Amino acid sequence: MDNAELKKAATEVRKGILTGTHAAKSGHPGGSLSAADIFTFLYFEEMNIDPKDPRKADRDRFVLSKGHTAPGLYATLAERGYFPKEDLETLRHIGSHLQGHPNMNDTPGVDMSTGSLGQGISAAVGMALAGKHWGQDYRVYALLGDGEIEEGEVWEASMLAGNHKLDNLCLIVDYNGLQIDGPIAEVNSAEPIADKFRAFNFHVVEVADGNDFDQLRAAFKEARETKGAPTCIVAHTVKGKGVSFMENQVGWHGKAPNDEQYAQAMAELEKEA
Repeated sequence: MDNAELKKAATEVRKGILTGTHAAKSGHPGGSLSAADIFTFLYFEEMNIDPKDPRKADRDRFVLSKGHTAPGLYATLAERGYFPKEDLETLRHIGSHLQGHPNMNDTPGVDMSTGSLGQGISAAVGMALAGKHWGQDYRVYALLGDGEIEEGEVWEASMLAGNHKLDNLCLIVDYNGLQIDGPIAEVNSAEPIADKFRAFNFHVVEVADGNDFDQLRAAFKEARETKGAPTCIVAHTVKGKGVSFMENQVGWHGKAPNDEQYAQAMAELEKEA
């Protein structure tokens, strides 16, 4: 896809995020919106997947380690054709297959159930290690939050990945600078993030604008071409990206838009379509 097509798809993903969280009256729009372009690039250009065969053996795997941003993943899967977009209106409802955190048993396209921060990367490392063991050539992608990497388990898993030279593994840190309690710099900064991953034997690609498709394309190309080491893409993004009153506002980490805010946000995104 060209950048115009990707941007159009990302705008639809953002609409889906708002639709889901508004209908649920809860959820996490801020970090879903910051990662919308990453989700879009992965599912529409980067990964080897087939919505008609979500469990095909040679597919690339994706693990949403920051599982609370499930609205972003769901909106992307719906836009890609894994299930009807109308399902997004059932987010967090009783009986829906779209719950507050991803469930691999219920939702087509979800490769791992996640939610407890720090655990998703461990599952991704296991998937990558299994691929190496069985001689399979699929790739594994995992999206982490910049607040999530304060979890110790992230670094235990990273140590294993680096030691085993899992070059079929690509981590992406959605570095939007804000976590639930405030700026990461004030809460518990993990900086220097890039140097830490390098110390764990990762190849690191720093992306100045993780909401820019040209920069994402170059980063994922570099990751694919890196041999003998896992890659971590540190992508600087804007929390709430695409909705003016949500951008860089920590209060939108875990709060749903009301009717008026939903209408305003959707109107802004319509202008982008």
